[in-house]
Amino acid sequence: MLSLVIFLPLVAAAVLALPWIGARAAIWVWIAASALDLALVVALWVGYRGGIGYEERLRWIPSVGAGYHVGVDGLSLPLIAMSAVLFLVCAVYSLREPVRPRAYAALFLFLQTVSIGLFAALDLLLFFVFFDLSIVGMYFVIAGWGHGDRARSALKFFLYTFLGSLSLLLGFIGLYLAGNTFDMVELIRNPPAAPAVVLLAIGVGLAVKTPTVPVHTWLPPAHTDAPAAGSAILAAVLLKMGTYGMARIAMPMLPEAWRAYAWVVIVIGVVSVLYGALVALAQEDMKRLIAYTSVNHMGYIVLALGAAGLAGGGTQAREVAVDGAVTQMVSHGLITGALFLLTGVLWDRAESYQIPRFGGIAGRAPVFTGLMALAAFASLGLPGLSGFIAEFQIFTGVIGAGAVWAGALGIVGILITAALLLRLLHRAFLGSPGELTPRVTDVRPRELAAVAPLLGLSLVIGIAPRWLLDMIEPASAALVHLVGR
Repeated sequence: MLSLVIFLPLVAAAVLALPWIGARAAIWVWIAASALDLALVVALWVGYRGGIGYEERLRWIPSVGAGYHVGVDGLSLPLIAMSAVLFLVCAVYSLREPVRPRAYAALFLFLQTVSIGLFAALDLLLFFVFFDLSIVGMYFVIAGWGHGDRARSALKFFLYTFLGSLSLLLGFIGLYLAGNTFDMVELIRNPPAAPAVVLLAIGVGLAVKTPTVPVHTWLPPAHTDAPAAGSAILAAVLLKMGTYGMARIAMPMLPEAWRAYAWVVIVIGVVSVLYGALVALAQEDMKRLIAYTSVNHMGYIVLALGAAGLAGGGTQAREVAVDGAVTQMVSHGLITGALFLLTGVLWDRAESYQIPRFGGIAGRAPVFTGLMALAAFASLGLPGLSGFIAEFQIFTGVIGAGAVWAGALGIVGILITAALLLRLLHRAFLGSPGELTPRVTDVRPRELAAVAPLLGLSLVIGIAPRWLLDMIEPASAALVHLVGR
């Protein structure tokens, strides 16, 4: 059943190549395939019973111990579910896509298969194939349907992330040479005695994808010039491939090296938190501002995963830190996906993201303003929303693990994030109308139908997170145990 979940979107993309599928029907095929895929993911969630579930294994390249090996657990299943939700709402949001809708829908369906496949992969070579294919798919989305200097932004995105993937491949080869297999389950069960340079290679590749400072500079132009749905998938799904790789590969397969360099990881996380927030505070472009908040929020995840490797930290605190990291991956996906779709409303109406050119939007578009305010409050960690649950666990775990100064600096990052988002709401949505405000109209039904479920899920997680934490906590405890070996 898991392979069906992975490859169903790809089959739908192939169906779009049939000549009798009209341009207007293409998006509906995308919606139908994504909705069915989400229903199957819900069935996987309901039927999951712990450990590695729905495992499937086929021979692929036996001479090097590589195979088609997939399965899910408490780390991967929440991200697979989040991905399925994001692709469905992006399909709904794109109902009126006027430019080559068949190719557009096919690319997103391809990206859906790649994303779910990566989160389900239990073989390093299979993981790398999906990791690399995500770069190709997003490159064509930005170059083909973006705006502004889209060709330059797409090229920068491709070169940066492809260079990162080459570093990741070198790290995987190092793991293979040390462990004589690409199978992730075997490498986790019997971690190889690989040198620290292997962790460096893997870490650089995953850091570029995350992205962390200083290898983040591809992200703002890629987000600014991508279409709204492309930005939502890039931020909500593709960035998680980096942090998920840290938790799935780097930490359990190289536990000694991760413990030895845990403070380096923590420092990188803290720098990303503060740098992302401070640079976002200086932005006049709304989309670039949200892009830099992604650097900030992904920094929290890196900080928490680094704290999980502190040898002197309490086991329970380190488990809470990992719980927070995984919850933050899901929360950031929902909230930032909604924020990017909402900024797409401004581009659709006024073809601008410049904050000073707007003002008083609340008077013309009250529903749009309410959605943006709710998303902003969720992003800054307001209690009752998913961001609070994630960040509370992260700081509790980080401070409890012994990184008190890192937790204190991270809390400063929250204050800056709150300031910049409230400043955004004040300048663009309140006050006197700007020159472009008359062009802004309220959200349309398809836009509301796309954004409301994301914010609704954030609210549900913020009020009643037990159903999500029950899935994550056993996997977090297992990961902390593996790192502590």
